[in-house]
Amino acid sequence: MGRINLLTPEKVLQGVREVEHGISFSLSLPLDYPGGSAMNQRRYPPILRPTEDLAHNQDTFYNVVARDEIDPNFIDVWSDDVVTMWLQYSTQWDSLAHQGALFDADGDGVAEAVYYNGFRAGTDIVGPKEDAKGDGSGSKSFARHLGLEHMAAHGVQGRGVLVDIAHHLNSDWQPVDLKTLQDIMKADNVVVEPGDMLLLHTGFATQVLAWEKNPDPDKIKAMYPYLDATDDDLLQWITDSQISALIADNYAVEGWPPGSDTPHSLLPIHNLCLFKLGVPLGELWYLHDLAKWLREHNRSRFLLTAPPLYLPGTQGSPLTPVATV
Repeated sequence: MGRINLLTPEKVLQGVREVEHGISFSLSLPLDYPGGSAMNQRRYPPILRPTEDLAHNQDTFYNVVARDEIDPNFIDVWSDDVVTMWLQYSTQWDSLAHQGALFDADGDGVAEAVYYNGFRAGTDIVGPKEDAKGDGSGSKSFARHLGLEHMAAHGVQGRGVLVDIAHHLNSDWQPVDLKTLQDIMKADNVVVEPGDMLLLHTGFATQVLAWEKNPDPDKIKAMYPYLDATDDDLLQWITDSQISALIADNYAVEGWPPGSDTPHSLLPIHNLCLFKLGVPLGELWYLHDLAKWLREHNRSRFLLTAPPLYLPGTQGSPLTPVATV
């Protein structure tokens, strides 16, 4: 579980102590947002369809009038459905199996494809492969370790701390280095302590919601502030802070650093958090309403409840996190 282990009973109690008004905020976008596939061509909106009926006819068990189709003495009308869902399409957790790295884990001078704590691609993170799960279910991929079921079983609940970047910076695509982040935190009297879940409000998800599932295909790729992964001081601060999770309302928490001719990570904060530190990343969370309430009440802390789906072997998971103040 990595740093989710820092969500101890005391940390949960710290979160509970932040509840004064009994007001809850949903921190999820509708899970069919942002709409289309402009933000990531590999991820599509969820697809709903009816289940099969009692005779195994596909896509039919919907608005079934039992009197007509089952027994004339029944008054019931039934519907069942099934969803095909890209697990990282909308509001999501990234698991520690989502991004690994080439790393010489056994000291033989040859880098292997490994994930957090040295779990191996192909052995521990299996796929694409027929019956990757090994249970005959038809699964073609499966994380035997580092899947989000461990977070779900532990329970993701504790103290959340929000940094309202959107209040201080405009909507331009711009990096936020450590100095800028700390200046904002100082101005708003935000303090982050070990075990806290850190949330960054940039305004990105607010714009996604405003587009009503018809996002601007160009703007959505480069808008609103993001953490500056080229700032070594920021990376060190993330390490030293001992946060249990790092969450943002934008697409990837970080932006895209400039290229290099030397081996490097495309997403250095993902590499740091998921591969090195064991810090799960939350992306595309909806933080607008919570941020507004916290600012009006001169607060930055709250109880955060945010378990992923208890679905074994996943690289990511949709969720509906709740903040309570």
